[in-house]
Amino acid sequence: MSGDPPLTVVTARHPGRWAAAAVVLVLLLMAANALVTNPAWEWPIVGEYLFYPSILRAVAFTLELTALGIVLGFLLGTVLALMRLSANPLLSSVAWGYTWLFRSVPLILQLLFWYNLALLYKQISFGVPFGPSFFSVGTMDLIGPVTAAALGLALHQGAYAAEIVRAGFLSVDQGQLEAAAALGIPRARQVFRIVLPQAMRTIVPTAGNEIIGLVKGTSVVYIMALPELFYQAQVIYNRSGRVIALLLVAAIWYLALTTVLSVFQYYLERHYAKGATRHLPETPLGRLRRAVATRNAAARRAL
Repeated sequence: MSGDPPLTVVTARHPGRWAAAAVVLVLLLMAANALVTNPAWEWPIVGEYLFYPSILRAVAFTLELTALGIVLGFLLGTVLALMRLSANPLLSSVAWGYTWLFRSVPLILQLLFWYNLALLYKQISFGVPFGPSFFSVGTMDLIGPVTAAALGLALHQGAYAAEIVRAGFLSVDQGQLEAAAALGIPRARQVFRIVLPQAMRTIVPTAGNEIIGLVKGTSVVYIMALPELFYQAQVIYNRSGRVIALLLVAAIWYLALTTVLSVFQYYLERHYAKGATRHLPETPLGRLRRAVATRNAAARRAL
């Protein structure tokens, strides 16, 4: 009614939330104070070794191992994923067996196996299967420490990449392929223009996590005395005795590398999210799905 007083808006109070924030802030300030004021952290020594030439070479070698493991691993994983999705029971069984084996055995054991392959086979022969060989190469000459490390990382990563790629393909509605096949679109174009762009929205987040994990996982190759970042930090602090400072140097570089990769992953995910409605086929079913996806995207933006 006109004589009623105007309504007053009362802001909800959350004292528990503010108390929790105050406790967290105090803990953060205490941690920062401990890092800055404790001389045992040896921050001047950290600054001295952060861009040390051998450390920079170790960072480059770590990135090289990561790139080899990811590229070769995802190429192998894509092949395994297609085999796993094949209607051929032999191909599907072999892909399943590979994934089961390489996900079950720890990475450090796989690396040691490839590093000591010459104990099993002195030579590796090339020729006709079950027939004469054309030439042979010594295993130690063919598979050195770096090759063994890259091979172990790639084969291990391939098992996980196969499941990531397979999950991405399965996330695409099969009705779109049926609609594309009904329109006479070639199979290759169906994969690259319809399936893959949509599957990448599922593949990219998990693949990004695998890449970040592999950057840190390359530290396992220290058992092969390869000069990656963690091993090189060990070499320097064993010689200089600056254990904490060199561990901090390695930690800072790992943080920097994973941060850059996380930023790249964010923008890559956003790129494929923008194409969520662009690759749907021009069919009544495709138009309906495009309309639903557009509505959902608008609702998410509104939130």
